[in-house]
Amino acid sequence: MNLTTPALLFPAISLLLLAYTNRFLVLAQLIRQLKQMESERDQQIIARQFGTLRKRIVLVKRMQATGVLSFLLCTVSMFGLFLGAHTLGVICFGASLVLLSLSLLYSLYEIIISTDAINVELEDFEARQQRG
Repeated sequence: MNLTTPALLFPAISLLLLAYTNRFLVLAQLIRQLKQMESERDQQIIARQFGTLRKRIVLVKRMQATGVLSFLLCTVSMFGLFLGAHTLGVICFGASLVLLSLSLLYSLYEIIISTDAINVELEDFEARQQRG
C-alpha cells in the first residue's frame, strides 16, 4: 500500500462529517421548534417524538465520533506510511475503514429512525385533515 491509498478517504470522510453536522443542526432546530409548541395536541406529538429524538441525538453523536476517529486513523496511517512504518500504516488504515463502516451503519439506523418520526408527523397531519 502506498501513501495515496488512505489519502483517497480524506474527501469522503470530510463530506461525511459535514453531512453529520447538518443532521445534528436539523435535530437541534427541530427540538427548539418542539419546545415552542404549547397546545395539548402539540404536547401529544412531542411525547411521541421524544424517545426518537433522544435516540437520534445519541446516534448522531456516535456517527460523528466514529467518523472523526476514522479520519484521525486515516491521518495516522498516512503519517506511518510517510515515515516508512508500513505495518502501522496498514493497521491504522484497516481500523479507519472499520470505523468508517461503523459510522455509516449508525447513519443508516438514524435515517430509519428519522423516517419513523416523519411518519408520526404525517399521521397527525392526516388526522387533522380528516377532522377538518
